[in-house]
Amino acid sequence: MLTSKQRAEFRAQANTLETTLMVGKDGVTENVVAEADKLLTARELVKGKVLEAALMSAREVSDALCEATGAEGISCVGNKFIIWRFSEKCQAERNETGRAKRKETKVNPVRKGAQARRAAAKAVREQRNEYFRQQAIEKSIEKARERQLREKD
Repeated sequence: MLTSKQRAEFRAQANTLETTLMVGKDGVTENVVAEADKLLTARELVKGKVLEAALMSAREVSDALCEATGAEGISCVGNKFIIWRFSEKCQAERNETGRAKRKETKVNPVRKGAQARRAAAKAVREQRNEYFRQQAIEKSIEKARERQLREKD
């Protein structure tokens, strides 16, 4: 089930899409369902149109296609409709392009140097603090031993 924000995003994406699925006077036939399934696998988002000669409304066609293909209806306006179904093929393509984009990121050498200097300074501070902690622990142990020796005498 899609949220309203997801539906709005898909509607925005569908604005630029061409109408790729036409439903004629025969209505929703096996050929139309097969074509819709093929388009959903290839693109995820499909924009369709119901011709005037058809005896069905866009909402009825959208509902029938959604039921037959396992898609979700996004929008129905006038004689046009938009349906969506998740596609593994499209996800794989998005992953490939996403990785390629991450590899192309440029590294700012000035920022990288500053980060390295900060990390080095932090390591030195931690090392110094650990040394002083150890010294404080040793001093307190020494004082405790001296007190014990005084109390025994």
